Amino acid sequence: MHGPCRFSRKFPDRALQHRDRAYPICPAESQAVCSVRADPLQAPTRSLRMATIRESSRALRSIRAPPITRQASLRLSRSSSSAATAEAPLPELAELELDSGLNVPAPTPEIKERFKPWKRQMERKRGLPGSRYQYHPPKFNRGPLHPIQSPASSDPIARDFVPGPFNVPRIKHTYQSTIASDIMTLTYLHTPPGTEKPPVPQRLREWDDSSPYHKNRPLRGPRGHSHLPLIERDITFNNIPAIQEITISSFVPQAIRDEDLLLVARTMLLAISGQMPEITKSKHSVVQWGLIKDKKTGVKVTLKGDAAYEFLDRCIQFVFPRIKEWKGLSGTTGDSAGNLSWGFNPEDMVLFPEIEVNTDMYPAKMMPGCRIFVKTTATSDRQARLLFGTLGIPFYGKLRN
Repeated sequence: MHGPCRFSRKFPDRALQHRDRAYPICPAESQAVCSVRADPLQAPTRSLRMATIRESSRALRSIRAPPITRQASLRLSRSSSSAATAEAPLPELAELELDSGLNVPAPTPEIKERFKPWKRQMERKRGLPGSRYQYHPPKFNRGPLHPIQSPASSDPIARDFVPGPFNVPRIKHTYQSTIASDIMTLTYLHTPPGTEKPPVPQRLREWDDSSPYHKNRPLRGPRGHSHLPLIERDITFNNIPAIQEITISSFVPQAIRDEDLLLVARTMLLAISGQMPEITKSKHSVVQWGLIKDKKTGVKVTLKGDAAYEFLDRCIQFVFPRIKEWKGLSGTTGDSAGNLSWGFNPEDMVLFPEIEVNTDMYPAKMMPGCRIFVKTTATSDRQARLLFGTLGIPFYGKLRN
């Protein structure tokens, strides 16, 4: 066994303090240590006493009590907390009712007989006040400078708000993922940087100054037209042709004499479009056709957004393939502004799935045909035909741009 170190021989008090910090002792042992330090002459006797006390404290430490389980500790904490709560209730819980709502007795037959909210509603002479200011959008737009403006169409309080979209049409998804990029790549026209654009020639005619009244007059319109046609723009990433809206119209001149024909036409357009058609009237009186001005002679409906894509998808997938000897759309169709049209005969209307499932509802002799007008964002018929070709609609005959 090694003897005391040099540090303990030189500084006995500090060595004892260091030992006390490393090995904690009981209060009796600490008193013995203090007495040894106070009286060095009685050190042997007191050191023996201190050793006895140390051994007894070690024996007591060896006797360990059984540990308290977690459940027992939680039970004790809960019981103590509940007892403390019962002794000193919190002020926040003073307003709570101690009785349960299940103990409330059921209403008596007299109370049930007197409870008639519909009668109180009918006897009320004035309406209940609104909870807040009720804003109603204006019916008419009075210009951009008016203090009251109509909300955007995407606002739920707008008059023209349409909820949705609830799904993505298949043909629209195909257009966004494949067709749009293919059209832009197919019609790409490389222009080197710094190339000047060719000047646009004047398309309006000037006066020949044969009369002094021609001075300061506006230029004349194009010969044979009342308005200038659109100029075809190059297809870029922000100018790709797309479907804008589709108008379905049915002309029924016999409805002047028999209004039931108009009812059948309106029901058919409602079935294939999903929207309520509006009734159209003749603008002029034509004796040869038996038309009278301001008489109901047809119906029409306009589809926009996803409804237009879904209707065009049904025409491409279900109607066109089932028409016998169908060649496609005529190459001369179009209005030189990117809008194309075609028509369906009365016997072709039965091919729509919405009408085919309930053919008995539409009398065969009263079923009219219809005309389809597709409005696109293209600036020429050539670009519109390119869009229709990528969607799966062929063209036949001479092409007119």
